[in-house]
Amino acid sequence: MTARLKIDFVSDVSCPWCAIGLTALESALARVAPEVTAELHFQPFELNPQMAREGEDTIEHLTRKYGISAEQAQTNAEAIRQRGAAVGFTFGQGKRKRIWNTFDAHRLLHWAELEGEAQQKALKKRLLQAYFTDGENPSDIEVLLRAVTEVGLDPVRARAILESDEYAEETRQREQLYTEAGIRSVPAIIINDQHLISGGQPVEVFERALRQIAGEATAHKTLQA
Repeated sequence: MTARLKIDFVSDVSCPWCAIGLTALESALARVAPEVTAELHFQPFELNPQMAREGEDTIEHLTRKYGISAEQAQTNAEAIRQRGAAVGFTFGQGKRKRIWNTFDAHRLLHWAELEGEAQQKALKKRLLQAYFTDGENPSDIEVLLRAVTEVGLDPVRARAILESDEYAEETRQREQLYTEAGIRSVPAIIINDQHLISGGQPVEVFERALRQIAGEATAHKTLQA
């Protein structure tokens, strides 16, 4: 019997561990298929909701926010780069100079979900690549529109959204939903609305969790039959 799981991937497009976690989760899903399949939804979370439009220097931001030295920040960045490479995600060395506001990116992801699960996933992955691999600004309207176009979504419709407040309230409501549920760091991967996996875990951790939860769901359905 095939088990279908619902996965809510709570994350930010400026979160490096979210890029690592998503890549690892996708690899785990490939390993458990076709016995286990998933309906994947990307939910908004802003690491820096008060970030100004002009953004902030990455090193300055990290040293201030986490109380670490510039050398520690560089060491952490290298460790993240290596973890990304291990799962197949490329962090562009030296390209990510600033931290940016990501609210408009989340508004577009909300719209993309309405267009379809595959469309939202494609846009999410492209936005992560734009920021972490290419060092682009995810709050820049032209960067966002190029990402939309590249994944086959309508750039005219996307521009209309970005030039208005459309989906702003819906996005804030979803953000509030997860913060009120106790989510304080991302990625937070919620399976079937009850199982939480935190952080950019290795592929093997996701694979074991998916198999276990799918087995429990299948056994529950069998008991109900």
